[in-house]
Amino acid sequence: MMRHKPAAVAAALAATIFWTVGTASAAPKSKPNQIKYEYVSPKDPAHQPIHDQMRQGRALEHLQELLSPLRLSYPLTLKVAGCDGAANAWYGDEVITVCYEMLADILKGAPPQDLPGGLSRADTVLGPILAVFLHETAHAVFNMLQIPVLGREEDAADQFAAYVMLRLSKDEARRTILGYAYHHAIQMPGPQVTVPIQSLSGEHSTPAQRAFNILCIAYGADKTLFADVVEKGFLPKDRAEVCAREYDDLNFAMTKLIKPHIDQRLAGKFHGTWARTVSARRANLARR
Repeated sequence: MMRHKPAAVAAALAATIFWTVGTASAAPKSKPNQIKYEYVSPKDPAHQPIHDQMRQGRALEHLQELLSPLRLSYPLTLKVAGCDGAANAWYGDEVITVCYEMLADILKGAPPQDLPGGLSRADTVLGPILAVFLHETAHAVFNMLQIPVLGREEDAADQFAAYVMLRLSKDEARRTILGYAYHHAIQMPGPQVTVPIQSLSGEHSTPAQRAFNILCIAYGADKTLFADVVEKGFLPKDRAEVCAREYDDLNFAMTKLIKPHIDQRLAGKFHGTWARTVSARRANLARR
């Protein structure tokens, strides 16, 4: 009969206790309605109107409702805050932070009036803002739910955002997608591109790539709804030929990896929530 050394027995016992306790507590049951929010007072007085309009319009409360179908093990907080001049947004420690500086840049980049093709000035603001929050939500979902990501996570987060937008009604999907693409398109250089090599080494794709990727996903999802983005040359025809396959790949991944973490009963209210809350925001932006 083999005799165990006391130290070995103690180590084995400790390991058993650790794994028994750890297994029981490491994976708390996920549940919907885990979204919290926080409006932080801006550091820069110039951002006070953005803070005030968001609070008055209950922007974060509406985003909380939109994201409520997500089944998460821990609460996730949506926060707007001043970032000392940095136009940025990020996820970390179960908090999504969107800087007032980034929101100010989106407002600054909006056209002075509505654009041809049915895209309103409000769409060029609401689309990118929704996309920013959805993009950072994607990072949170990948991390909190341990979702495997092949390829660059920033591209995957853009795809997640576009896919969620496409779950809106057809009209709203078109408005938000085109507004999202517009935000990146206005940052494109001319047709003959000369850029610093460093701009090609970042973790994010270039604005032009992001715009084309977004439009490709949309066109792949609905060639009728987004037919004009190809007809008018916003999406090159050779890229358009593979967009159905790109969307199918994304749809498969979202269905396989993300859908099991969505409360389907609450998700059924997604269209209604957006439709009920977006009209007032568009009207407010139209007055500015």
